[in-house]
Amino acid sequence: MSRPISLGAKAVAVALCATIVASCGTLPRSGPNKREIYAGSVQREGDAFVVTVNPRVTAATAVVPAAGFSTQFRNAGPLGADVIRPGDTLGLTVYENVSDGLLAPAGASASVLDELQVDDRGFIFVPYAGRIRAAGNTPDAVRQLITRRLDEQTPDPQVLVRRLAGDGATVSVVGAAGAQGVYPIERPTRTLTSMLASAGGVAIPPEVAKVTVTRGHLSETIFLKDLFAHPQLDIALRDGDRIFVENDTRAFTVLGATGAQSRLEFQTETLSAIEALAQVGGLNASIANPTGVFVFRNEPEEIAETVLGRDDLTGAQRLVYVLDLTEPNGMFEARDFLIRDGDTVYVTEAPIVGFNRTVAAIFGTLGSATSAAAAVGVQ
Repeated sequence: MSRPISLGAKAVAVALCATIVASCGTLPRSGPNKREIYAGSVQREGDAFVVTVNPRVTAATAVVPAAGFSTQFRNAGPLGADVIRPGDTLGLTVYENVSDGLLAPAGASASVLDELQVDDRGFIFVPYAGRIRAAGNTPDAVRQLITRRLDEQTPDPQVLVRRLAGDGATVSVVGAAGAQGVYPIERPTRTLTSMLASAGGVAIPPEVAKVTVTRGHLSETIFLKDLFAHPQLDIALRDGDRIFVENDTRAFTVLGATGAQSRLEFQTETLSAIEALAQVGGLNASIANPTGVFVFRNEPEEIAETVLGRDDLTGAQRLVYVLDLTEPNGMFEARDFLIRDGDTVYVTEAPIVGFNRTVAAIFGTLGSATSAAAAVGVQ
């Protein structure tokens, strides 16, 4: 038969409970609560500005990715399909009005010179006419040059010049293209979209495809969907252009009381806070605090000054944007507030969750302490 628990044993149990209550702030949880986040604000001698999202803040932070082509790229006209360039191959036919011509074989009135390749300096060599400047000229201009040279040695020569397929003006297409390779700039492929089509299109979803064109030391990037939505951005290509197709590498992180915690890549060109939460299954209905959805971001100086209504900031600033989904317009604000590359979206836990966790810990430990005290009392 067990004996009643002694006063000493009860004191031990009470002391253990008091210790747990004093240390409840260290109980396991998904992250800081609202009070702790606000405690880190500049207003409370922290190093981050905590800002409630409203239409003015949403408008000031609605910065879309800076992707597109400069006027330098857009104003470059298409290459003339007939302009000869170094590396091109030409075909010549020369007709002479004599039976024993300079170039024609015996008994023939015409001679055919195929596969005359334009050298790196832009010249071709034609027998009896010498070196002819071909690069930068049209086939007709080259025909006139050759005719004048031969006219001095054979009466009234007639010359035909054809621009054959060659490896003169080319671009390279690499990355997530349908077929990577080096492609000539020909009449059907003088613009960016037509060249991409010639290379088999893109091998990734077009919603997240980015195209970078490098010309000399200048590189510019555009989203594929914008390229097709705005025909004026379908730039003309130049010899030596490099086209790189890649997946959008922007990403954000979601933590806290959500359906899942993960680092996610953008699936569309723009992404709202609501869409970001939806990608991880939304808020965890069992523990989430809908009044405490935070977006952590390093904001550029000019945007931070606009958001805060100040003009005395220096450099990028740490901003914490607060979304309260329970407000009358809270869902609309979250739908309109744009997430940017590198953002951290954090959802706090409801206060009752911490309370329940503390109570469970106390009473769980209290039961263990009471059992231990009872064991001591039995002895």
